[in-house]
Amino acid sequence: MKRIFDSLEQLPQVVSDLLKEFPEERFFAFFGKMGVGKTTLIKEICAQLGVTDIVCSPTFAIVNEYTSGMGEPVYHFDFYRLKSLDEAYDIGYEEYFYSGDYCFTEWTEKIEQLLPLHYVRVEIEEENGIRTLIAKIIND
Repeated sequence: MKRIFDSLEQLPQVVSDLLKEFPEERFFAFFGKMGVGKTTLIKEICAQLGVTDIVCSPTFAIVNEYTSGMGEPVYHFDFYRLKSLDEAYDIGYEEYFYSGDYCFTEWTEKIEQLLPLHYVRVEIEEENGIRTLIAKIIND
């Protein structure tokens, strides 16, 4: 799946397309430079999943838990400040990653070797205000 967009007004449609493209998937790993819009994208995904909690980047907490409109947990990770993989082990990442609940990871490159064998890789690039989102299933 590939989508190109240049405004926040287009974000709801991009997210709708993403969720329709991968309706059964629950693990989405986000990749992109700082400021490219990973958190903004995850906020919109959560909104479309019916999350009413305040969605923000868990930069210091590493993981935030929200509740979807269906009453299911939604996990949002930000590994930016992770100093070692031991910190991921310390939070019990396996319980989250293999829960079957929605998991969204930012700064995924810091924990890439811990990812499940099956997930959706979402890459976001920005150039001159135009963002390109490419999403694909990874099956290692």
